[in-house]
Amino acid sequence: MNTLIMAALCAGVALGILTIVQGLRGRKLLPDVSRLFPDGTTTTVTVAWFVAAGFISLFILVATGWPGAAFGIFLLIVGAPRLVLNSGENEESMARTEAVANWTEMIRDNMAGAAGLEQALAATADIAPNAILPEVRRFAQRIETTPLPDALAILGEEIDHPSADLVVVSLANAARMEGKDLGPLLGRLADSIRADVRMRMRIEVGRARVRTSSRIVLTVIAVTISLIFVFGGTLMDAYDSLTGQLFLMFLLALLAFALWLMKVYSRVALPERFSARQLVPLQQAGVSQ
Repeated sequence: MNTLIMAALCAGVALGILTIVQGLRGRKLLPDVSRLFPDGTTTTVTVAWFVAAGFISLFILVATGWPGAAFGIFLLIVGAPRLVLNSGENEESMARTEAVANWTEMIRDNMAGAAGLEQALAATADIAPNAILPEVRRFAQRIETTPLPDALAILGEEIDHPSADLVVVSLANAARMEGKDLGPLLGRLADSIRADVRMRMRIEVGRARVRTSSRIVLTVIAVTISLIFVFGGTLMDAYDSLTGQLFLMFLLALLAFALWLMKVYSRVALPERFSARQLVPLQQAGVSQ
């Protein structure tokens, strides 16, 4: 086992030297770890999480002498924000869906005040919901130099949401054909989008209980293993060998795979996006993808 520990330490030193050398040469060696964390997580929180994971793994290595366990625990802790913790992806998606519904009603209300379609759209530039406010502001600036249907197609691409596509297609058709019943149509679209938000909120409440249960199970597993290691005598000696370390890493990988499956199956699949772009390619409209 001492040989395994020395090999693990030497590998860590070699990886550190390689990372420093590649950093000095300006080459990117490691992947973007920020994608492991929920959107909006600050760099300070990310660094603190990695440092905590490193200290915990080092403590496990010193206490048990198991490099496989230390490495596996490090990976589990680093991946926990995406595997176990609530990443906020569903909440962000619901917030954008609700924002699209509110923006749709704003357009309808502005048109009811005898404003034309283009004027009604421009009037929402500063009062649109925060979740889509940057996109709407860019759209309001764009319609000054771009035909309205083309600007609407670009807006749909930037918001990148199926509910927004419904609204964008309705507005684009009205801009081309001067639809007279656009107000009632926008009202019905807003009601339909809000119904989707309510449905997903009910689903999220049920899945929150599952996430809470999974955290409890993981805590019980960690406490149980700790108690067995401290008070179990020779019960854990089988893991001191190379075979035992490989088997332990297999168990940790199996646990990570189960958590990943739970995360995948908890996602709410959005409908496939669509849009009616006759429209000029986005590059010709002055927008780079």
